[in-house]
Amino acid sequence: MASAYRPKDTCPRRRTPWRRTMHLRPLITSAGLLAGTLVALSGTTAQAATTRYEAETSPAICTGAVETEYAGYSGSGFCNGTNATGAYAQFTVTAPASGTATLSVRFANGTTTARPADIIVNGSTASSASFESTSTWTGWTTKTLTVPVNAGSNTIRLNPTSANGLPNVDYLEAETSGTTTPPSSSALYVSPSGTDSAAGTVTSPTTLTSAISRISAGGTIYLRGGTYAYSSTVTIPAGNNGTSAARTTLSAYPGETPVLNFAAQTESSTNRGIQLNANYWKIYGLVVERAGDNGIYVGGSNNVVERTVTRFNRDTGLQLGRIASSTPASQWPANNLILSAESHDNADSDGEDADGFAAKLTTGTGNVFRYAVSHNNIDDGWDLYTKTDTGAIGPVTIEYSLSYGNGTLSDGSQAGNGDRNGFKLGGDDIAVNHVVQHSLAYHNGHHGFTYNSNPGSMTITSNVSIGNTERNFNFETGTSVFRGNTSCDSGGNDRYAGDADSSNQFWSGTNGSRCATYAGALGWSYASNGSLVVTFGGKQVTL
Repeated sequence: MASAYRPKDTCPRRRTPWRRTMHLRPLITSAGLLAGTLVALSGTTAQAATTRYEAETSPAICTGAVETEYAGYSGSGFCNGTNATGAYAQFTVTAPASGTATLSVRFANGTTTARPADIIVNGSTASSASFESTSTWTGWTTKTLTVPVNAGSNTIRLNPTSANGLPNVDYLEAETSGTTTPPSSSALYVSPSGTDSAAGTVTSPTTLTSAISRISAGGTIYLRGGTYAYSSTVTIPAGNNGTSAARTTLSAYPGETPVLNFAAQTESSTNRGIQLNANYWKIYGLVVERAGDNGIYVGGSNNVVERTVTRFNRDTGLQLGRIASSTPASQWPANNLILSAESHDNADSDGEDADGFAAKLTTGTGNVFRYAVSHNNIDDGWDLYTKTDTGAIGPVTIEYSLSYGNGTLSDGSQAGNGDRNGFKLGGDDIAVNHVVQHSLAYHNGHHGFTYNSNPGSMTITSNVSIGNTERNFNFETGTSVFRGNTSCDSGGNDRYAGDADSSNQFWSGTNGSRCATYAGALGWSYASNGSLVVTFGGKQVTL
């Protein structure tokens, strides 16, 4: 399924030519994005089990003191770590088999400054996190992370990387996966030929809408492979919730690719594909295409959307936002994890709204995009837009992700109204302290990373930006902190208002020494654990 992306030289916003020609070839060796390397099991699937580990209970380790001063904690207390780099909290997590674990860390940070930490699994750094301010020490919230685990016992350490140390840590919940046969007694099965009244077994599959209405909290709905034709939105309604201990799952049947096709819809803001308004769900392995608006719209909280493809929809492929105009800000979608997802070739008729991914206008705190790829959308790769009418959104984290070719569809067509940025991080001069780290912007039709009038203190760390038409980094105001970023072949000199030290290699007319690493064709694929693999000239690079 390899394809080639050739940057256009006719973009109306182009000011200077790119300094070298690079061809993009997404290296997907399987017959479809969700087959082969991404769904490595055939006839088996990962069954989730969630376990809570309290920070104050052995064998957990708290480098500091276990305290009870601030109400709202779980168990008998929480870990108040020493204010120092390396003053860690550690948990011992048991997994039934090697694979990935989804971690939910409940914390409170009553200061105004985010507290960053490395996530160290079995002695090796597997990820990083920024524990944002929660305004008060009783403002407990949850941050979701994904890490690799081994079969058996695993040590997971939250290791602070600043002198402020960790936030107060209440507990860690780990959703681990083992390889087992799908349980016919506790799951519902859906196929393109299923009927509403069918039992929902392997041999008598039902429909998706019927399964959603029947599934119990923590249950699993399996979609068999094939194309499902819909003319109206499929909604998982508010109140049809899973639980923090057991998410309800909507999953591709192992080794098969269900394609939900909404081509029968007209272009309209009311014609979405899947609308997830419930809490504590997991959507896994689906392709959602040609909806009249968003492919997948998430209005609920504490959900995981993993290994999905949203394509050819007539607004943003996957978007987070409030359920209704009457939804209060306290109920805006929060703590959702978008993981190892691809979104491409989404385009509206006006050519100015359809992004790959968006968490904009009305979203809460704790939303994370990890290992996500957005390409060839008519507008932006990512859009975190805010406007005066609705005010600030919660800080969003984007990490280990890739945005390329946005502003130009895969067939080479363009629209004059699109913004065409790789990562657009604001709007209307509203300050939001987003975190963007370890991500790559490549040959987008305007800027690679842009503040888009967000004057906040964003954390912009270890990103790479190459060959974007206007600027690779465009931050004209604000107090953002820039560390370890690399810029090559920019269309214009980078702008980086805020705190930028010598660890950055910005572009001011010539390439720096790091750019030699990014020569040759850019390729990408997913590893078996869902992490994003990026190559240049066939050589893997580290994001």
